[in-house]
Amino acid sequence: MTRILTHHDLTALLDPNACIEALRDGFIHGDALGVAGQRIRTDLPFPGTATALIPGLLPGIDAYTVKVNAKFPDARPALRGVICLHSGQDGELLALLDSATVTAWRTGLAAALGTHVLAGADLQERVTLGVIGAGAQAELMVLGLRRLRPIGGLVVHDIDPARAASFAARHGGHSVGSAAEVAARADIVVLATWSRTPLLRFSDTRPGHHLTSLGADEPGKQELAGDLLEAALLAVDDRPLAAAMGMLASAGLPAEAAHATLGEILRGDHPGRTEPEQLTVYGPVGLPWQDLALAWLAYQEAERRGLGANVDFLGSAPGSVSPLDE
Repeated sequence: MTRILTHHDLTALLDPNACIEALRDGFIHGDALGVAGQRIRTDLPFPGTATALIPGLLPGIDAYTVKVNAKFPDARPALRGVICLHSGQDGELLALLDSATVTAWRTGLAAALGTHVLAGADLQERVTLGVIGAGAQAELMVLGLRRLRPIGGLVVHDIDPARAASFAARHGGHSVGSAAEVAARADIVVLATWSRTPLLRFSDTRPGHHLTSLGADEPGKQELAGDLLEAALLAVDDRPLAAAMGMLASAGLPAEAAHATLGEILRGDHPGRTEPEQLTVYGPVGLPWQDLALAWLAYQEAERRGLGANVDFLGSAPGSVSPLDE
């Protein structure tokens, strides 16, 4: 039987604190299996792109995920798809999960973790957070960061002023008219947009700033200018992917331009920020194991609580033999 977990199911099942800890553990131990995750993306003859992430694997979890997403920037929601959770023993399809929900949660909460680690202890008190791009990923990032450190003020900008104002009202902040104004007012800036031209340059930053760029996850997407990246301590989630289709690729920088991965910092292999006045940038692309980390949490909790619909895709009666088994 396959358990179907919708957006409503997942929001009832997922706990932000448990998700953050699962993601932290994944960044620390996710490389141990030695199977490289793949992110496959293609243009379409429609106003969107198709992306697949395979395989989501983590030590200690006897299952894997395959995710298929449709990304249509002008649609609402802009991302739709499904995550398949398979047994590692026999390939049984354990669950189908709404991809838009899992992706928003894992991207936003992983970004909160990376932001918290890179921003440094010197920014612990009364920090002002800036958000550029008031979408679902930014929602979860704000929620997650508030679980990890105190947040004082919040400033928000979006190309849709009404959406920025609504986001700010939900989170106790206020909206502003430009990305540069967000950077001028905030200590930590998170960008989660579809931009294909830089929104911030080095001249928009100041000593001690931290910036997290979530939007540069496909070829051609760019939120931060090359001069800003070259001046900063750069951290990514995966160097080859960042250089192929992420933040480094958008600025024409090689994989070696990333000073660290988040996993290296969490394991203590790299110190991360070492000075209060350092400019730091985190630019994740998103890794397949992150889908498994949250899908497994949701599936286990759904099994425990009996949430979600069960479907028999083969339609076999108990004890019968399917032609597929012969």
